[in-house]
Amino acid sequence: MSLKNSELVNDSSCQVGRMARVERATRETSVSIEVLLDQPLQSRIVTDLPFLTHMLDALACHSRMSFIVEARGDIEVDPHHLIEDTGIVLGEAIFKALGGLKGIERAGSFSYPMDGSLVTVAIDLCGRRNLTWNMSFGNFPVGGLDPNLFREFFKGFVDGLKATLHCHAVCADNDHHLIEALFKALARSLRQAIVPLPGSTYLSTKGVLDEN
Repeated sequence: MSLKNSELVNDSSCQVGRMARVERATRETSVSIEVLLDQPLQSRIVTDLPFLTHMLDALACHSRMSFIVEARGDIEVDPHHLIEDTGIVLGEAIFKALGGLKGIERAGSFSYPMDGSLVTVAIDLCGRRNLTWNMSFGNFPVGGLDPNLFREFFKGFVDGLKATLHCHAVCADNDHHLIEALFKALARSLRQAIVPLPGSTYLSTKGVLDEN
């Protein structure tokens, strides 16, 4: 299924909006992601890691985007490859759907509470790849995964999106809530950053951003 072929997008009253598809295939993983930035259709997300699927579903829902994801990998070796490559491809797909960094709000920040956990995320779609990671997890799995692997997802994501991203845990009651609050805070921040602006210039005093 393709997002552009969905029932809602085919409705004559709807505009397709900003969308893109990116695929990445290596000897370790096969990842295909299609994103639609401006219509929250029903997403279809399939990965070999159920907890990763759950987090991507939360990201799509709270960013009010639509994702079609198929991500397979050598998780019998280590989930690391699949988690990292999924982050890379998602970042690349969103960047491609934006059509570059002109004409958008560029930056966003959100603090998301989830029971006893609170995470603050700030993002700048500036062309400079940087991840500041102030997250700490326990020495036990969440959903069958080492929670520390999610740093690799976010590092791949900023590399693909060409963004600066700060992730800060303010307080935590358990790692599940901490990770989920992180993805939801990213979603809300990203929604702010991609809001279109009038015209087609960079929101920068320099008049240009590095898109390479």
